[in-house]
Amino acid sequence: MKTRNKALKALGLGIVSAIGIGTLLTALVVASPKTAQMQGLRLLPQSLPRRKSKLAEKYSYRAYLIAKRWFDILVSATAILFLAPLMLAIMVAVKLDSEGPAVYSQERIGSRIRGKGGKRSWEAKAFTIYKFRTMKKGNSSSQHKAFVQALIKGDTATLEAINGKVSSEDKYKIKNDSRVTRIGKILRKTSLDELPQLFNVLKGDMSLVGPRPALAYEVDVYAPHHLRRLEAKPGFTGWWQVKARSSVDFETMVQLDTWYAENANLWLDLKILVMTPLSVIKGKGAA
Repeated sequence: MKTRNKALKALGLGIVSAIGIGTLLTALVVASPKTAQMQGLRLLPQSLPRRKSKLAEKYSYRAYLIAKRWFDILVSATAILFLAPLMLAIMVAVKLDSEGPAVYSQERIGSRIRGKGGKRSWEAKAFTIYKFRTMKKGNSSSQHKAFVQALIKGDTATLEAINGKVSSEDKYKIKNDSRVTRIGKILRKTSLDELPQLFNVLKGDMSLVGPRPALAYEVDVYAPHHLRRLEAKPGFTGWWQVKARSSVDFETMVQLDTWYAENANLWLDLKILVMTPLSVIKGKGAA
């Protein structure tokens, strides 16, 4: 009887997971934009001068990329399976809280990374990122665009005009954003809005660990040294996320991302993955 009950529970969990995955996949297909909008994106160089990483000195960088990709597939697929019921519940909560789709899609700029003979090269790549919707339907991105570009340029006057007087830790993000829904605030604080990006990892657009995926209007105002952060595939989590999140200025974020790109290895990736839950619990720099 106990064996039968366990089997029924396992079957029930499997059915709920299958429904959750199927529903989320359907939402992702519906949310996908029809065409990529690359207007205004500058042509990016394939490679940039960089300090040779310790990994490249000892091992083939290509071997690291292959191992990293297989690790991404294994972990993201397993996580999607186990988190499907939670993701389904979040989708229902988002739909009940406000009008609009449960899953939000947006074009981001990532990188196609290659490695051969210990050397690396990269090229810019636009892709569609998936998130649980945290904002009201039909909101404008103009304010966020102005804020992000002012942040990159170090335009304090514009930042204060948009954000008002806030604490030093909060001045690098839009505080009290009226566009964010009630459920959206919770999802952002806990980073649960990022869970659909596990599908981006599974597809290969992102990795489990890497720099935050950039916005097209963000890349448009990058200085040459900012492009260094594109030397690594964008990640579900990363060195900047676990060390600072939105509590540091843009230049510091670039330094953290560049350091990761130069020192990337599987042990560092594992360390960042272990540090991520603690960073989420602390909530430092959360939007």
